[in-house]
Amino acid sequence: MPHQAKYINSLEHIASGKVRDIYRIDDERLLFVASDRLSAFDVVMPTLIPGKGRILTHFAEFWFQHTRHIIPNHLISTDISNLPVTEEEKQWLQGRSMIVRNLKVIPVEAIVRGYLVGSGWKEYQQSQSICGIALPAGLQLADKLPEDLFTPSTKAAAGDHDENISFKVLVDKIGQQQAEQIRGVSLELYRYASDYALQRGIIIADTKFEFGVDEQGQILLVDEALTPDSSRFWPVDSYRPGTSPVSYDKQYIRDWLENTHWDKSPPAPVIPEDIVKRTQEKYDEALTRLTGTTEL
Repeated sequence: MPHQAKYINSLEHIASGKVRDIYRIDDERLLFVASDRLSAFDVVMPTLIPGKGRILTHFAEFWFQHTRHIIPNHLISTDISNLPVTEEEKQWLQGRSMIVRNLKVIPVEAIVRGYLVGSGWKEYQQSQSICGIALPAGLQLADKLPEDLFTPSTKAAAGDHDENISFKVLVDKIGQQQAEQIRGVSLELYRYASDYALQRGIIIADTKFEFGVDEQGQILLVDEALTPDSSRFWPVDSYRPGTSPVSYDKQYIRDWLENTHWDKSPPAPVIPEDIVKRTQEKYDEALTRLTGTTEL
């Protein structure tokens, strides 16, 4: 458990991920709390990004509301006024909390890639493929892919690394019907969000989704959706294939880390104040562009 976690003692703490802390409200409802922690390369950083949890929550709420026509999701409310917590706890929770349905989570990260970047670019340079999917020769860094790719991975615990898996392995894990449904809806969500963002000057280069199942076997979108933590956001006006794009997301931190020669194993280096401030500014600008929100 990272040292900067803030416990809510009035509710039962049941889990913590790299960024979120989860509490039980009752048998049907959970409280998801977005901290100001940041993870990169599957390691939680020792430095907080102040206000980040509120920005992530606003992003997630925005996209959950805007994608209900594609798939239902686990969000019940962001109104915490009736939660059985103290006033001090309520102040901390305000703006960074989602009351959600308690669902069985499907243990897979549903990644959709629209552009050639990150680990996909590294793999392409070695094998002209992404996650075993063959691609044409001659593509450049940050090129738009010939078609959007669904490249699932395992969902690792904090401190472990996610592993890319083939669609066939996904089918073996969760069954043909569920795998096909997750692939189809992930691609539809990505295309809808990409078109929406493009009109507001942002390219969503890639993103990841997570899903859960209710008691009737219905699949729902869970966790977060299309935030700067789960996606790469690039400004359209400075996008140039062949170069590493300017980024609105935590890629800025990733790039800084790559230059520190850190071996990507815990503990991570402390992030300098100027890098923290620039990261805050990038998250803020992305929120303003995509949602129109200027203050939280």
